[in-house]
Amino acid sequence: MIEVEKFKTLFFVKSSLISLYLALTIPIPFISSDQLKITSIITFFLGLYLIVNITSDYVETCNNKISYKTSFISKSLGRKNWEISWKDIKLIKSMPTSQGSKVFYFITNKGENFLIPQRIENFGRFLSIISQKTSISINEISYISPLWTYKLLTIISVLMIIGELFGFLI
Repeated sequence: MIEVEKFKTLFFVKSSLISLYLALTIPIPFISSDQLKITSIITFFLGLYLIVNITSDYVETCNNKISYKTSFISKSLGRKNWEISWKDIKLIKSMPTSQGSKVFYFITNKGENFLIPQRIENFGRFLSIISQKTSISINEISYISPLWTYKLLTIISVLMIIGELFGFLI
């Protein structure tokens, strides 16, 4: 029996990006000229659709493999789907980021590198599956950024939206 588990983008990552987009673009229809009002509203909703779509990538695991699935729009912007058989994963390698965090890669027997998603829901469960299926230590792997940073960005963005709406509607 194949047991498939799906790990979606972390809610606070998704909400921070969407709320930031809204905070930065809500004023545009209010300040645009009458000739551009319709165009700015259409563009606003198109952008909202795009940001919701590109934050909908997810990971699937099953007994045999791990897969990273992206949307059509994400693929158009350069992200790629990938799939690795558990038995093909040789090791997990860490690399420092310019912000002082670490990202992690699956290294396959063929020398291919696949970025391990670090912004997904049920991350602890995801790591335990990796450990069970590969017998590789996952002790160093954690979220790429502390979760409070996404929560703070969401709160600040929502406060900006409230301020903007208050300023333009009152």
